[in-house]
Formats: sequence, structure tokens, C-alpha cells
Amino acid sequence: MPANLHHAQEALRQQLGAEALRLTTGTSPRVAFVSTIEDAVRDADLVIDCVPDELESKLEIFWLLDRMAPPHTVLATPTTRLSIADLGACTYRADRCIAIAAEASELTGFELEKDRPELLLRTGPATTDETVTLVTDFWRKVGFNPRVEREPAV
Repeated sequence: MPANLHHAQEALRQQLGAEALRLTTGTSPRVAFVSTIEDAVRDADLVIDCVPDELESKLEIFWLLDRMAPPHTVLATPTTRLSIADLGACTYRADRCIAIAAEASELTGFELEKDRPELLLRTGPATTDETVTLVTDFWRKVGFNPRVEREPAV
């Protein structure tokens, strides 16, 4: 196992606690470690990538996720520069794509119970209300205060 993956697993165990990672009879773990993208997205309702905020990287991961995730899965991506409408247009699920207007590194390190930071979500013209609800509910549960802004149609 690569050292970085091992360190990430240990950090998650310490942050979330062993119970979050343990598989118990009849239930699934809240966090599971897998070795392929396909295994990671097989049963996902929401996928958040953390690839660099570069067009080529985002297009490649969206292409992979679009083909491997179930049709209902929402694709969310942290980006401060790229248009979610453009990224979504490269998938078969533009209605289920949403941008998180932040760098991936900005989404950690808060004392969320105290800070409750605002998080801007950007939708494209095709993004559905159902997608917005799923993603805003997720970020509220994590401890953020999501605000939604629609990208203008081009």
C-alpha cells in the first residue's frame, strides 16, 4: 500500500473514529477504502472529486465517473475557475452536476460545530432541484452553511 494512502487512512481513522470505518452485521461502513474508482462509485448517490482544478483533470475524472457511476449519481466538484455547465455538458448527466466554489483543501480543518462556514455551490442551467437538495443537505450535515448560485446560461 502506498505510504500516502496509508497516512490518509490513519488520518481518517483518527478523525472519524474506528466505528465509522467498521463494517458491522447488516450495515455498511460510513467510510470504506477501495482500490478502484469503479468500486468507489458503484453504490454512490453523491461523488465529490478532489483532482486538481485544471480543465484536463476535471474532464478526465468527469468522463470516468460518468461511465462508472450509476445513472442517479450526482457529480460534485470543487472548482474556483471552471464552469459546471461546461463540465456537465461532457457527461450524460448535466442535470446531476454541481460545482463547489472552493479549493478541495478549503473543505477541511474547520471546527464545524463552532465555525459553520458558508459554502457556495454553483449550478448549471440543467441542474435539477433534486440535485441541489441532495448536495445542500449533504453539506449541512457535514457542518457547512451552503448557498446556491446558478451560473448564467451561455
